[in-house]
Amino acid sequence: MFRRLTLIGLGLIGSSVARRAMQHGGIAHEIVACDASESVCARLGTLGIAHRVEPDPTLAVRDADCVLLCVPVGALGAVAAAIMPHLAAGAILSDVGSTKQSVLGEILPILRPDIAFVPGHPLAGTEYSGPDSGFATLFEGRWCLLTPPAGTDANAIAAIEQLWQRCGARTRIMDAAHHDRVLAIVSHLPHLLAFTICGTADDLAGETREEVLEFAASGFRDFTRIAASDPVMWRDIFLANREALLEMLARFTEDAQAMARAIRWGDDDFIVDKINRGRAIRRGLIEIRQA
Repeated sequence: MFRRLTLIGLGLIGSSVARRAMQHGGIAHEIVACDASESVCARLGTLGIAHRVEPDPTLAVRDADCVLLCVPVGALGAVAAAIMPHLAAGAILSDVGSTKQSVLGEILPILRPDIAFVPGHPLAGTEYSGPDSGFATLFEGRWCLLTPPAGTDANAIAAIEQLWQRCGARTRIMDAAHHDRVLAIVSHLPHLLAFTICGTADDLAGETREEVLEFAASGFRDFTRIAASDPVMWRDIFLANREALLEMLARFTEDAQAMARAIRWGDDDFIVDKINRGRAIRRGLIEIRQA
């Protein structure tokens, strides 16, 4: 697909793309890896998941026909601004950020007319980070949502779609604002709740706190897995998607208060209905193999 694919940011997502591209001969002839961390660059040389490791992003993007930004959304604008003058004419620029309106707001004002920008968001991940956390099958059967701005070259969109499909993902194109509202409820709010619940447990004093950790049931363990995610990345996501996230948090708060009233007044029907609706959602995820 590409002569040279440059990946900037080799954490979980970037290193997983690199591994897949190295294994799948149809993605790129050459993989160039770039990371701001000296230790990460040194580790990449040991892992052998790229043909070349280049710490300087302005050199890493030279002659690349596709550049994929895999950095936190809070750093994405600065990285894009640094590499923009050095991108090859006709190159395709993409990203993997979890918020899309903020990304478009950062990139479009500085985008060169000879560069196509196709924002993307692979809905795959784990609580781990760093170049050792990636694996080639991370995107298998998962969605990658693309939010290209109006007027984006159709061939560039098709190329990024094919990139993710060859990584094993399914693709869908949608409006950036719609993407941010959907992700606020299915991803950003659950992470906010997980961090908050674990914080509440951590604030419990003395023996009670120790028992919370010692006797944690599976429900609490699931929250701790989510809460183990990278703090810088999630801080950036919360702030970048604050309007949609706060809207969903307000709706959740109203629903939580309704459940509290049902428990207080013994409203069996309300409680059972909520539980059954949750079970139905879980069954739906299993049926479409997203569980």
